[in-house]
Formats: sequence, C-alpha cells, structure tokens
Amino acid sequence: MSEPVVVDRPERSRFEILVDDEVAGRAHYRLRDGVLAFTHTEVEDRFGGRGIGGALARGALDAARSRGLRVRPDCPFVKGWIDKHPEYQDLL
Repeated sequence: MSEPVVVDRPERSRFEILVDDEVAGRAHYRLRDGVLAFTHTEVEDRFGGRGIGGALARGALDAARSRGLRVRPDCPFVKGWIDKHPEYQDLL
C-alpha cells in the first residue's frame, strides 16, 4: 500500500484521500466567507482500521490552515478528531 495522499476536489466540495490512486475516503464540506464547514466524512469499508480517516482529517485541516481558512466541524468525526489534536484548535 502506498502512502495516502489527500487532495481537494473543490468542484465536488470535498477532500479525498487516495490510496494507490483509489479513493479510500471523503470529507465533504461547504466553503463560505472564509469558513470551511465539514459536513460529513466517510472511509470505504475495505480501508477501515488503517488510520485513513485520521490522515484525511489531518490533510484537510492542514489545507485549510495553509489557505488561511477557519473551520467549523459540523461532522462528528472531524469534531472528535480536532478534540483529540489540540494543535488544530486554532482553526475553529
């Protein structure tokens, strides 16, 4: 398995995480007025238990930070992930 890669798909309003060029998960969002609101995160069943969801959250939040965006974690997964990683609290 190759290293997962997180890419933004703004035309689909979501981040995707790719494993061996296959979409392993998605983090859907709405972008408005400089705020990236995460609405839903999902990982394909066959990729479960490998830390793909956490890598997706980290990659998406790092992208938000690099673009100077604030974050609203409406998605329970992203909210829980940020709660466990205080270094991302400043994005809220």
